[in-house]
Amino acid sequence: MSEKTAAPVQAGQGARDLLMRVIAALVLAPLAIALAYAGGWMWNCLVTLAAIGLYVEWLMVVGAAAYVGAMVSGIVALAIIGFCFNFGWVNVAFLFGILGLAWVALLASEKRGWAAAGFVYAAAAQVASVLVRQDPTNGFSALMFVLLVVWGADIGGYFAGRIIGGPKLWPRVSPKKTWAGALGGSGASLLIAAGFAVLEFGKIGPLLALAALLSVISQLGDLFESAVKRRFGVKDSSHLIPGHGGLMDRLDGFVAAIVIAAIFGLLRRGLDGIGSGLMVW
Repeated sequence: MSEKTAAPVQAGQGARDLLMRVIAALVLAPLAIALAYAGGWMWNCLVTLAAIGLYVEWLMVVGAAAYVGAMVSGIVALAIIGFCFNFGWVNVAFLFGILGLAWVALLASEKRGWAAAGFVYAAAAQVASVLVRQDPTNGFSALMFVLLVVWGADIGGYFAGRIIGGPKLWPRVSPKKTWAGALGGSGASLLIAAGFAVLEFGKIGPLLALAALLSVISQLGDLFESAVKRRFGVKDSSHLIPGHGGLMDRLDGFVAAIVIAAIFGLLRRGLDGIGSGLMVW
C-alpha cells in the first residue's frame, strides 16, 4: 500500500474509532451517572461488576487467565466485598479482601505476583469507589467531581493530542500520547473544577489544586496500564467496549484517581466523610 493510499485509510479508521467512542460514551456515561446518583446497592453492584471485569482482564493481559483457581477466588472475593458493602460491613469487606488476595497469590503459581497485583488493582478501585460515594453529605458531588475531572482529562487530552500533536510524552510506553495532550487534559480538568466552584460545590482554590493533582494521577494511571500491556505485548485489554477496548482501557485513569482521592478524603475526614474530605474546605 502506498503512502497516498495509507493516509486516507488511516483517516477513515480514525473517524470510525472516534464515532464508536462517542456512541459508547453517550450510552455508558449517563448510565454511570444515574447509578452514581442512586447510590446504595445499585452503585455498589455496578462497581463490583466493574471490579470483577478489571480483574479478569488483568489476568488475561498478564497471561494468568489459565489459573482458574486464582481467577475464581478473586471473583468470589470481589463479589463478597461488594455484598458486605451493601450492608455496611466495612471491616468484613476488608477481611475478605485480605483473604482473597492470599488465595489468589497461593493459586496463581508462576504468575503469583502479577495475579496478586491485579486483585489489588481491582479491589482498590472497588473499595475506593464505594467509600467515596457512601458519604451521606457530599458523596455524590465528590464522586462526580472525580469522574468529570478524569473524563475531562481524557477528552481534553485526546483532542489536544490529535489537533496539536508535537513531542511524544513517553513513546516507549504509549506511542500516541503527546505533551500537548497531557497539557490539554489538565486544562480541561481545571475547567471542570472551575465549574464546580461556580456552582458552589466547593472553593475555587482547593478544587483547582485537587483537579490538577487528580488529572496528573489519572494520566499516570493511563500510562501505567499502557506499560503493563506493553510488557506483555497486548494492544487492548479486551474488546468489550466499542471504540475503547476493555474496561482496563476505559477505567485506567479513573482507577488511579479514585484511589488517590479516597486516600486524600480519608486522611482529612475519616472513613465516613471521604466525600466531604474532597469537597469541603
